Amino acid sequence: MLTRRDFMQITAATAALLGPTGCSSLGRAAAGQKITQEKLLQFDPVGQVTLLNFTDIHAQLVPLYFREPSTNLGVGKSAGIPPHLTGKDFLNYFKLRAGTMDAYAFTSDDYVSLARQYGRVGGLAHMATLIKAIRAERPDNTVLIDCGDTWQGSYGSLKSRGEDMVTAMNALGVDVMVPHWEFTYGEDRVKELIKKLKFPFLAGNVKDNEWQERVFDSIAYFERSGVKVAVIGQAFPYTPIANPRYMVPDWSFGINEDMIVENIAEAKSNGADLIVLASHNGFDVDRKLAGRVEGIDVILTGHTHDAIPALVKVKDTLLVAAGSHGKFLARLDLDVQGKKIVNHSFKMIPILSDAIAPDPEIAAVVRDVRAPYLKDISEILGRTDSLLYRRGNFNGSFDDLICQAIRQERDTQIALSPGFRWGATLLPGQAITTDDLFSQTAITYPNCYRQEMTGARLKTILEDVADNLFNADPYYQQGGDMVRVGGMGYAIDISKTIGNRISEMTLLDTGEQIDAKKTYTVGGWASVNPGTEGPPIYDVVSDYIRRKKVVSVPQNNTIKVTI
Repeated sequence: MLTRRDFMQITAATAALLGPTGCSSLGRAAAGQKITQEKLLQFDPVGQVTLLNFTDIHAQLVPLYFREPSTNLGVGKSAGIPPHLTGKDFLNYFKLRAGTMDAYAFTSDDYVSLARQYGRVGGLAHMATLIKAIRAERPDNTVLIDCGDTWQGSYGSLKSRGEDMVTAMNALGVDVMVPHWEFTYGEDRVKELIKKLKFPFLAGNVKDNEWQERVFDSIAYFERSGVKVAVIGQAFPYTPIANPRYMVPDWSFGINEDMIVENIAEAKSNGADLIVLASHNGFDVDRKLAGRVEGIDVILTGHTHDAIPALVKVKDTLLVAAGSHGKFLARLDLDVQGKKIVNHSFKMIPILSDAIAPDPEIAAVVRDVRAPYLKDISEILGRTDSLLYRRGNFNGSFDDLICQAIRQERDTQIALSPGFRWGATLLPGQAITTDDLFSQTAITYPNCYRQEMTGARLKTILEDVADNLFNADPYYQQGGDMVRVGGMGYAIDISKTIGNRISEMTLLDTGEQIDAKKTYTVGGWASVNPGTEGPPIYDVVSDYIRRKKVVSVPQNNTIKVTI
């Protein structure tokens, strides 16, 4: 446990980050650079329809830090184009300046310095302020769409089994949503929560296994200033592969282009003027889909957490990628004439929390749903000397910390941590709270296993995950990042095919090459197999941090990447 002296040191470090008023320095930065709520909302409205979109909020209700990836590699036709650009390449492509608000919002360049300057992002009450302002400006034009991964990713969502987020989204006035991680609460709980929603839950690509009939609604219609808007919902197509199948045993998933085509035809037969696909396919999947399926005017794409400051057009379809963690609100205004988009205007609005007054109504809802857990989530486990983040194709420092904890607490040679893309970033010197830890680990299958694996089995795991990420055909990509590895290094050539990408696997403690026939002690978590045994990962990591008091994560140079 922390001593009083430890606690005072952490408090002082936190105060240094937050400033004398308990807020970050953005107030001063915003004043100096004229970053205001009004400027963030500045927009020239167009046409009859305003689509507001967020995605992959992962149950984050209060402001946080979130660092974009420094490595995001594309393969095949997706190499070197958005969203597979980072840092200076990203800034140059979109003609953004280094050291600015845009650089902070969209890249990892100079992240710690800019984070201290611009402060936290997100917060549902801050997002609500923007939404209400736009709705007041466009009262008969606006549709608010949630593209999924909403009910999972926090202590509160785990303990309430998603109900805290249903309450919050009902209060926010969401018009329609699509799912992915929502399914990890199981079929029965999903059905229970859908009944509590005040808006449609769409998943037009999900069928029951017995009758092959649609399980959920596929389309929702909205009349906006004389324009009939059809929103078609697409759930994550690989849910029973990326997450435990036993949680959704009676349902089948897939991209199911034929079902999308049927939904488009139905929408048109019902007089739709504008067809929007609210999708949790992932960006590269949706880019391919837009090139193959005609009749979709707009795709609001989620799952891969890409934040792109401009529209991407494929044939006649506009693609919007609205980031994650409540960091952005995407606004797309459309002028629709004769069932065609004749003009449009777009803005990705960064939700810079200190520049935006939180909406009192939603702030009260957030306080209420967090209140039962406030004592638990406020516990300070320790402090970090390092920047802790998750996003990146091959490693993230928070997952390196998780691997450290697994190896020590479970006494293993090698640790594996899944390539999830959700989880808050912590700055050097920041306290690590239970809230922070659960933003990285809050899942319904958290058991941290300890088992023996052969070198051949380890290579198979790495090869399988690499193919999910770097298969040249986007329809075979599942949209996560590479499994994180502790205690072992390897080389990867992303241009090769499955079975041939991984080489030079090395046990770091001894420097010896991993032997395909030899057995190693491995710890990991988030196994999709039923009956996995072991303590919850959040208990493993919290015990480790409490014991260490101050954690430090060295730069990870154990993976050699060939493009």
